[in-house]
Amino acid sequence: MSTNYPIMLRLNGKKTVVVGGGKVAERKVKGLLGTGALVSVVSPELTDELLRLARDGNIVWLEKTFSKDDIQDALLVFAATNDEGVNQFVRSVAKDHQLVMVADDPEGSDFHVPAQVQRGRLSITVSTGGASPILAGKIREQLEQQFDEQYSDYLDFLFSKRQWILKEVKDSSLKKKLLTAIVSKEFLKSENREEDFQRLF
Repeated sequence: MSTNYPIMLRLNGKKTVVVGGGKVAERKVKGLLGTGALVSVVSPELTDELLRLARDGNIVWLEKTFSKDDIQDALLVFAATNDEGVNQFVRSVAKDHQLVMVADDPEGSDFHVPAQVQRGRLSITVSTGGASPILAGKIREQLEQQFDEQYSDYLDFLFSKRQWILKEVKDSSLKKKLLTAIVSKEFLKSENREEDFQRLF
């Protein structure tokens, strides 16, 4: 059995197409929002939420049944209708360089979307390789409690300080000391990280 290759994609400005307008398609679209992807949805009808996103200009709605031209130039394609025949047709007309996820055929898909915890810059994903999405969801819930909202600000602090350390600190041993110190529990819980950081020198 071959294993999947985990990867984080930068989708800013990349065309993605979701075929389908129901709840499954809605979940796929919501996962794409905020990535900068150019999201098009192909479906004669949409859920209320997808319709709102289209009216607000967050997605492009192609109000029609699917045709192969709809996925031209798309990097990612989600076949997420409630019709197995349509989903397989989407899969069949995709080009070799396009990545396709078929909602009702994980084994026939090029990729799947793992359960995810997002805390600002921190992204944690969980996959069971298709064995049990329910278990992946339960593990995600545990991680959401372990890595709460405080991690969002903390990761911003780590990012800015790492950039400063790499640019300003020339001594390699001090650089390592600082980079190690700021990932301690004390800095995570600190109410004034800037002052605590200055005390390290």
